[in-house]
Amino acid sequence: MTLTRRHMLKLAGVSGLAMSLPSLGRAQELEKKNLTIAVGGKALIYYLPLSIAEAKGFFNDEGLEVKVADFAGGSKALQAVVGGSADVVSGAFEHTINLQSKGQFYRAFVQQGRAPAIVLAVSKKTMPDYKSPADLKGKKIGVTAPGSSTNMMVNFFLEQHGLKPSDVAFIGVGAGAGAVTAMRTGQVDAMANLDPVIGTLVKDDAIQIIADTRTVADTKKIFGGNMPSACLYASQEFLDKNPKTAQALANAIVRADKWIQANDADTIAKTVPASYLLGDVELYKQCLQANKESLSPDGRVDADGPATALNALAAFVPNLDAAKIDTGKIFTNDYADQANKKYPNV
Repeated sequence: MTLTRRHMLKLAGVSGLAMSLPSLGRAQELEKKNLTIAVGGKALIYYLPLSIAEAKGFFNDEGLEVKVADFAGGSKALQAVVGGSADVVSGAFEHTINLQSKGQFYRAFVQQGRAPAIVLAVSKKTMPDYKSPADLKGKKIGVTAPGSSTNMMVNFFLEQHGLKPSDVAFIGVGAGAGAVTAMRTGQVDAMANLDPVIGTLVKDDAIQIIADTRTVADTKKIFGGNMPSACLYASQEFLDKNPKTAQALANAIVRADKWIQANDADTIAKTVPASYLLGDVELYKQCLQANKESLSPDGRVDADGPATALNALAAFVPNLDAAKIDTGKIFTNDYADQANKKYPNV
């Protein structure tokens, strides 16, 4: 007898054959198989789990067809989701707080990073005599995009040192070769960016680092606690309508988180697209080593992370009333917990 699809599905329901035929049942279970993830600076190590999940086929393994739309910065990626051209954001955790303050409810549901990994540096070309943060007054500071997490980090740093955002001029420079060029040519006097951009400029001896959040210890020193960073977040409406799809996304990211921690820089550099290496594989590997601690090992948000992020954001976002923010609605570890049960190891 020839087995039809109907016969096979009946057998799967009776005997558990679905476990060995995932493509037959899984796609039907997902509420939304095809979706778009918006990200601001895909090549950044900050978003490495997203790239690994894509490159290693982890999204496909979960029955998903994912398109990654890359933008110049996190604020642009957020606009894509709010505007309806993307479903989920791969972006900075603190955007969920800012959105709630405006009456829009978005929730982080799996982490890619446990430290911001943002570095603030000054140009040795235009600020060779830099001595203190006060020297930044009146200067041009490059950020990936105005309103992005790099912009927010600089605002917080300025606030800590008695300066206001209006004391400087912010310029969007992106997160790739354009940012490197902006610093090399003196278009900006300082820059908040991430690796491999920062690593490239360090190699060029073009910058002096003045604030660094690539390690958990330095992050706690600057922000006063654990500061969640890159995550997947979506509107609460999307999560309510697509819980199985959200779980599939979380499964892929947690699997990528663990894969990164289990593999060395050589293996990772061979896995990401060649364009990420900016023409220098050894430099990229050095950047990986410098940032590995900042990447999440399991997709979970640290217990004190939401409060740290809220305190930091409230310090420099005008009219943000921290007392009115419900941090329980800006994140959940439920999806990451389930993903860790499915993938206890790599």
